[in-house]
Amino acid sequence: MCTVTFLPLKKSGFILTSNRDETPLRETIPPKKYQENGIEMVFPKDILAGGTWIGTSSKNRLVCVLNGAFTKHKRATSYKKSRGIIAKEILKCDNLEAYIQALNLTNIEPFTMVLVDWNNNNLNLFELVWDAHEKHFTKLKNEPKIWSSSTLYSDEFKKIRQNWFTKWLSDTEFTSESILKFHHSEIGTKAQSILMKRPHVQTVSITSIKKQNREIEMFYEDVVDAKISSLLI
Repeated sequence: MCTVTFLPLKKSGFILTSNRDETPLRETIPPKKYQENGIEMVFPKDILAGGTWIGTSSKNRLVCVLNGAFTKHKRATSYKKSRGIIAKEILKCDNLEAYIQALNLTNIEPFTMVLVDWNNNNLNLFELVWDAHEKHFTKLKNEPKIWSSSTLYSDEFKKIRQNWFTKWLSDTEFTSESILKFHHSEIGTKAQSILMKRPHVQTVSITSIKKQNREIEMFYEDVVDAKISSLLI
């Protein structure tokens, strides 16, 4: 949920990788296939809220959630709906852009969503930021990018992490193995590194989704319990 990278590949392929930084006490179910309203989805499930922070669907779509918008916010005592449930709803919708334009996010906690859509042989990368007042929906260039959650990382450390990523880009091929190595990086302090660890929050899992031609693979690592799995979608 808190550090995400996107790498474009040839022929409308990509690798999107997410480090989930959360309390290790929050339980999750590893990725599996679900059917909802006739739509197949694959995602790891958050047991507490029933949603997900990353997943794909048979609508040729990927959704990945980061906590927070542009700056750190003060949490309200309650919200209308979990951001992870909204992620699932976006995975199921027919027309992504029309759905986002009509989406009512009043009383939803601020978030950033990275959206990848590969319908009609086109790969489209979008960013949706909800700052508690306004939606910011942007179509991005299909180029390498890193996101760091505003709830955990200051602008200063976002810039430092961007520099780490830029250096990594200059030295490395775009492969699953190489980007996973980056997401395991412990450069800098433990509190700010890509594989982070603080007293009550740490990188609890790493999920990497690779699309190449018609094949999609989801790699999932439970960092806390040292368990690894992968699914061909």
